[in-house]
Amino acid sequence: QVQLVESGGGLAQAGGSLRLSCTASERTFSQYAMGWFRQAPGKEYEFVAAIAWSGGDSNYADSVKGRFTISRDNAKNTVYLQMDSLKPDDPAVYYCAQGARGWAKGDENEFDYWGRGTQVTVSS
Repeated sequence: QVQLVESGGGLAQAGGSLRLSCTASERTFSQYAMGWFRQAPGKEYEFVAAIAWSGGDSNYADSVKGRFTISRDNAKNTVYLQMDSLKPDDPAVYYCAQGARGWAKGDENEFDYWGRGTQVTVSS
């Protein structure tokens, strides 16, 4: 059973930055795609970003493209989400997820392990 633990959430000002981290318990981390999703109160899960097993390919939701950057360090079993130019639309609980394969486009069904989430709040 893979355990994913997110960290780095908190409060930032609009226009500011936060960096989320997610560390996986399994050594096979490097074989699978990783992704970030978010869920705001009263809304459904929203895909944010995904990265291939090698880190060579990534995919972003249009709402965060150009502002957020996903990366990974396979030696540390960790995936990151650098969030810059935060907007009032960005507050949510952010979840990391591990894909079932080496690449994932962003459909929730492509991911089979999920973290518990970390809260991101943006003040205006």
